Amino acid sequence: MLSQYEKDFLKTLISIKSVGGNAEPGAPYGREPKRALDYFLKEAGTKGFITGTINDKAGWIEIGSGKLLGIVCHLDVVPEGSGWNTDPFTLTEEDGILRGRGIVDDKGPAAASFFALNRLKDQGLLPDCRIRLILGTDEERSCDCVEEYARHCEIPEFAITPDAEFPVIFAEKGILQIMIEGSDCDRAFFAEAGSAPNMVPAKAIIRNDKGLNIEADGIPAHASKPELGKNAIFEAIMKMPAADLERSLLLKFLSSYLPDFDAEDFTGCHIIDLSGKVTCNPAILSIDNGYESLIADIRYPATYPLDKIMDHIGSKASAYGLKVSVCNHMKPLIKDKDDKRVSLLTDVWKENMQLYDGFKEEYRKIYSEPVAIGGGTYARHISNTIAFGLQSPWSKDQCHQANESRSIKDFETDIKVLSEAIIKLGQSL
Repeated sequence: MLSQYEKDFLKTLISIKSVGGNAEPGAPYGREPKRALDYFLKEAGTKGFITGTINDKAGWIEIGSGKLLGIVCHLDVVPEGSGWNTDPFTLTEEDGILRGRGIVDDKGPAAASFFALNRLKDQGLLPDCRIRLILGTDEERSCDCVEEYARHCEIPEFAITPDAEFPVIFAEKGILQIMIEGSDCDRAFFAEAGSAPNMVPAKAIIRNDKGLNIEADGIPAHASKPELGKNAIFEAIMKMPAADLERSLLLKFLSSYLPDFDAEDFTGCHIIDLSGKVTCNPAILSIDNGYESLIADIRYPATYPLDKIMDHIGSKASAYGLKVSVCNHMKPLIKDKDDKRVSLLTDVWKENMQLYDGFKEEYRKIYSEPVAIGGGTYARHISNTIAFGLQSPWSKDQCHQANESRSIKDFETDIKVLSEAIIKLGQSL
């Protein structure tokens, strides 16, 4: 079971509200992400690990000598959103369940990686190599943190990032965040919704000077799986009278895709490839003083051209007098499914999958091969890296949702799986 030190470490780490903020001297992504990094490195130092940082954007802890094996995690989190039954930044334990923002994405896996390394060290079981736990602090917004690391620091011979799900992730969809904007909206119109592009908006407000006052609630979810949530922007628009829609070109444009928003129709991408089909999450809405904008998060199939999506949305939006531009883009990722280390990690998963909550024997056939995801991980930004765990594929996705949780039993299994992966990967270098 978790030691008292491990419990206290995890409790303190979760308590740091490491949501990305404005740059400050010594804290390029805001004070709180840097505070989480500083805390982590300080504690690792007390346990005998070598620590380092690169331009206050990323840090690492390291132990051992020889070839370099990496584990890549992040310490920043998305905003808490609404719908929590407990304080999101107070780690709570009830009926064997740990709850708090980041316990799954990705502070929990970062802590589990640290605990695995520390336990292996204390037991004299570390493999004959160097092992470096790399810690980013802006994954939820840009991944600039690990790109800075990759530009200036040593790249591991091989690395895993435990920021997805099992078994092993061999492909990731392209991630495209776009802005749709216009400046011909009624100046008496106001709207706001959403707090992060990669999060289904949980609340939306639309009002004007004619008595319109709409508030709508949604259900937050990760943008890669918007079907698990309920989009508050859509809910608010569907409550609007037709006459009021005419006062906002952007809302009128969005309403043309409702009530059953279809990502394929919106993006023009109708294919399904090895990475899956397209998804779209209209995420951040802002209308004020005649200007209106929407940021949408699109996850598109790995083999589909980006230009086709932009041309399609741009053509449709221009008919409403709106402009479309790219805010952020991450190219798709495809790894070799037959790589020996992919097979090694898959075997580690298969040997331990029965230990995770909710396991059924029939899952061995369903969940024993590498998979593709719509989420984005650090594997795109540091070469020789692949995503491995830590959510079981049959469990409810916890990322970016209210009441984010992990059972203590599964957390302990995470440490066991990471320990075995470290030993076997280290031996393979």
